[in-house]
Amino acid sequence: MQEKRIAVVLAAASVFASVAVADEAAGPHSFTGNFAITTDYLFRGISQTQNKPALQGGFDYAHSSGLYVGVWGSNVKWVDTGGYKDNNSLELDLYGGYKGELGPLSYDLGMIRYYYPGDYVANATSPDTTEAYVGLGWQFLSFKYSHVVSENFVGWKGSNDQKTRGSQYYDLSLAYPLENGWGIGAHVGYQKVKHNSDASYTDWNVYVSKDLGFGTVKLMYADSNADGCGSASRAYCWDGKDVGDARAVLSFSKTF
Repeated sequence: MQEKRIAVVLAAASVFASVAVADEAAGPHSFTGNFAITTDYLFRGISQTQNKPALQGGFDYAHSSGLYVGVWGSNVKWVDTGGYKDNNSLELDLYGGYKGELGPLSYDLGMIRYYYPGDYVANATSPDTTEAYVGLGWQFLSFKYSHVVSENFVGWKGSNDQKTRGSQYYDLSLAYPLENGWGIGAHVGYQKVKHNSDASYTDWNVYVSKDLGFGTVKLMYADSNADGCGSASRAYCWDGKDVGDARAVLSFSKTF
């Protein structure tokens, strides 16, 4: 059933992209779609598929004023395996905001809801999470700050069972285009889970990409210092797997 939902997201992206092509000169509205196949789905350095491949896709609407909304989906595994919800294998992100420019700087203000369809488990913490974010960009550098406004962050509670509202993520990234469709990039981020130092960590990655015309291939090497199976807390040891350790990720994506 969850696979069908992913297919719906991809189909919707295709439909909206077709509308965008047909109405290219219609005015201030634009629609874009995207899809990707990846050997692993990393979110802030942590595997959401327990080191397995993922199929992803979504679509976006943007207005010339700077307003935008979008939806994006991917298969995941940790929600069901971790006992947060039954019959779940999907993440759906719903987001909206406003983008603009101030001289040489670009900015992005918005909110995002990470939603995991499925059946709630009695006494389990909901993994569904809402964040507010602000981003700044300058040439090939960008910085983004995200702040949790829902009760908890992706199912985490504090070390004394407190709510984790107010958890934060700091993202500093570089994306530098080269000639002939090549590109390189790097990222470092810090995830602070409020009231839970064991679940807090730093992640980083570097990558090289190639635009092939019909899509983009990307090879990324990522790592983090998240507590894995060999640590005392085992915070990121999920179903016996280290989900925050070093790995290479190969992906193919297309925006249309």
